[in-house]
Amino acid sequence: MDEVRVATIASLTPLEELDLDPFLVDTRSQQAMCARWAADKGYVVTRQLVFYGMRPDQCGLWTDVDAGTVDLFVAPNDRVLARALSSVREFSAECERRGIRLETAGLDEPAYDAAMKASVHRRLSMPTAGYDGC
Repeated sequence: MDEVRVATIASLTPLEELDLDPFLVDTRSQQAMCARWAADKGYVVTRQLVFYGMRPDQCGLWTDVDAGTVDLFVAPNDRVLARALSSVREFSAECERRGIRLETAGLDEPAYDAAMKASVHRRLSMPTAGYDGC
């Protein structure tokens, strides 16, 4: 049987929102949640997407689907999906039209203490200190 290939969706939420909702800012934890969800199901992550307010008709969303390297999209939860896309309803409709599943991992978010928030802040605010774009 062929592997199910997954594209993960994370939200590129501004650092200014770290205190309000740290998980929305922490793209690494979002991607890790999606990867854990995929691994638990025996799926393989073939693409990691990170964006903010992306239009559902943006061709970059569909490149891997059109190339046949993505079978489904997964986001950590509905909050992340709503932040990543300009219209979840339109994106869902396009997924359905193309026969691509859209899932949410729905796993527990990490509990952010001051040290975890500081780590996220440091990673995102100091590119020369090791920020790798995720």
